[in-house]
Amino acid sequence: MGATIRRLAEPGDLGWVVMAHGEDYVGGYGWSPAFEALVARIVADFAAAGSTAGDPAGAAAGAPVRSAAWIGEVDGERAGSVFCVAADDTTAQLRLLLVRPGARGHGLGSALVDECVRFATGAGYQRLTLWTVSAQVSARRIYQAAGFELVDEAPHRGFGPDLVGQNWARKL
Repeated sequence: MGATIRRLAEPGDLGWVVMAHGEDYVGGYGWSPAFEALVARIVADFAAAGSTAGDPAGAAAGAPVRSAAWIGEVDGERAGSVFCVAADDTTAQLRLLLVRPGARGHGLGSALVDECVRFATGAGYQRLTLWTVSAQVSARRIYQAAGFELVDEAPHRGFGPDLVGQNWARKL
């Protein structure tokens, strides 16, 4: 299985991120469509940020690139994603980590998280945070291996089933 990671840039990448999250979480885990709507808003905000979000060549002259996104591919097919966006001047957020079920177990999730950490470090952030739910055991293992620590957790009902939302962070 040949896994690669590339910057999100091809036609259809943004829509694929929304579709894949909808299929896996709404269709697969029974979460409400509110989750897919949230993913669509995150993706739309990223796209609305324009060239400074992910295309250094298109960024305003001298403007630092502060956000980026990647697609993980397996044998040339989209299989995962991760976004790194600014939370504030010193903190970045890892968002929308996804590895499709058929591509799991091959290190793609870890590679996507590592790419996000490298970017956030290179962009000058001091801290990287993320939000997940306790039921995402494999993702939490990836986050822990990448140096993230659990900051806090609380019940979360925004996506249908009872969940425990968790905030994780690591210094860069």
